[in-house]
Amino acid sequence: MPFIKFSKVERRRISLFFVCLLFAVGAWMFFALSNRYVYQVQTLVHYVNFPDNKAFHSLQSDTIDLQVEGTGWQLLFSKLRINPQSVNVDLEKLKTQTFINLSDQLTTINKQFESAQKVVNVRPDTLYFDFSSRAVKKIPIRLNYDIRFENHYGISDTVQISPSYVTVTGPLNELEKIDYWYTDTLKLKNINSNLSSKIALQKPLKANINIYPKLVDLRLMVDEYTEKVMDVPIVLLNNNEFRNVKLLPDKVKITFLTTLSNYSNIERGDFEVSADLNNWKSKGYVQLPLVVSKFPEFCKLVKIEPQNIDFIIQK
Repeated sequence: MPFIKFSKVERRRISLFFVCLLFAVGAWMFFALSNRYVYQVQTLVHYVNFPDNKAFHSLQSDTIDLQVEGTGWQLLFSKLRINPQSVNVDLEKLKTQTFINLSDQLTTINKQFESAQKVVNVRPDTLYFDFSSRAVKKIPIRLNYDIRFENHYGISDTVQISPSYVTVTGPLNELEKIDYWYTDTLKLKNINSNLSSKIALQKPLKANINIYPKLVDLRLMVDEYTEKVMDVPIVLLNNNEFRNVKLLPDKVKITFLTTLSNYSNIERGDFEVSADLNNWKSKGYVQLPLVVSKFPEFCKLVKIEPQNIDFIIQK
């Protein structure tokens, strides 16, 4: 198949044609994107000016659709948004009514957007709420953590949180479901010393729940752990029928980890190991399994030897 050969002038004219075509398309796109259009954006609702002495529950989703008038450029980039900004909705009128008309707040909503954008409509236009008596409850705070310590290190004392309680306000039926309030997750690595910091509490999952305070002081005691072995006498339970039951052996060897600072303070009285004679009387066990029924805080059990014992009953 023969190739078409163009002269130098013809090649220049063809190049000029495509340059003009690209320029024309670019100009058309520029002017088209500069025109104003109405497009739709979904955004989160953030409530402000809560009514006093009332607990409310929104009867619709926490997102609304905004019809926004803007340029084609804004329409193009709005499709690239990952997290659209939230819109503040004023709840002051809930003092006298059970709904909020968003059309009445278009001016306020528009002030939250760029001056080149204009919200012309909101869907849904009206937000409805269910009300109940507002209750107050003090709830203990628990630390939510994911801490990785250096080898042989760990928490050595009770986690200190100040204040230790959070004041929660909201509907009584919601507060009755809450037993603890957790902090945000504290994530740390290679820890080998004490920690002191401020940490935020988890945000309420529902808009009609409020908490105070939102930040607490945290103190975490960290120490190195070491191994210790102790012989502890075995306590026999449920021996009401026999004068004498001999345990073989009558002591158990407990291997555990404890902190260096507490090593010398650990005594036999901090432990209790028991064997239940009912395991023989009602279950027919020929050996009695041992149960550690008392163990000091911030120690870690490694093993007990033996785990089962023989016994001789003298009638």
